[in-house]
Amino acid sequence: MTVTSPAPPQSHASPSADTGHDLGKLFRQGIWTNNAATIQLLGLCPLLAVSNTVDNALGLGLATLFVLVLSSTLISLLRHHIAAEVRLPAFVLVIASAVTCIDLLMQAYSVSLYRNLGIFIPLIVTNCLILARAEAFASRQPVTLAVADAAAMGLGFLLVILVLGSIREWLGVTLQVLVVALPPGAFIILGLMVALVRSIRRS
Repeated sequence: MTVTSPAPPQSHASPSADTGHDLGKLFRQGIWTNNAATIQLLGLCPLLAVSNTVDNALGLGLATLFVLVLSSTLISLLRHHIAAEVRLPAFVLVIASAVTCIDLLMQAYSVSLYRNLGIFIPLIVTNCLILARAEAFASRQPVTLAVADAAAMGLGFLLVILVLGSIREWLGVTLQVLVVALPPGAFIILGLMVALVRSIRRS
């Protein structure tokens, strides 16, 4: 009589554990290892132009975060219903709708900030960071991961623009280093920030 040994128990990774690992990885990438501003160098035009004060930096950073999360959520939900041939125009339409929402909210509840930011709120539509995440990630992933990726990338952008705005306001307003209040000064400071981040990552 042949005796068969029992099959070894198979280990199955918990889906929730895998999801938690994926979410943690996404947030590490968005905030540090693949930061949109300091690593990918995306969205530099509004980053340099509007970050002259902390208030302006916070306003634009939150607006960008809102548009990223909302547009990525909608694109992920609609990803199976958008034809590949028209996906980019469809993505831009979704992003423009999200920008219109934040534009109207700012006009209603924060008129002074809306006036300070000016054309840079509507120009969020053309921010390559948002379209890049829509094309590369949100259109290919389920909603949970798409929202996490958008939130991580938005928080990373918000962190950089807040630090840049704080430095520029302190140097330009408090210490009266006037060149810092201008876009060339912002470009220099951002370059130093990028160099510092990459130096830390290499060490």
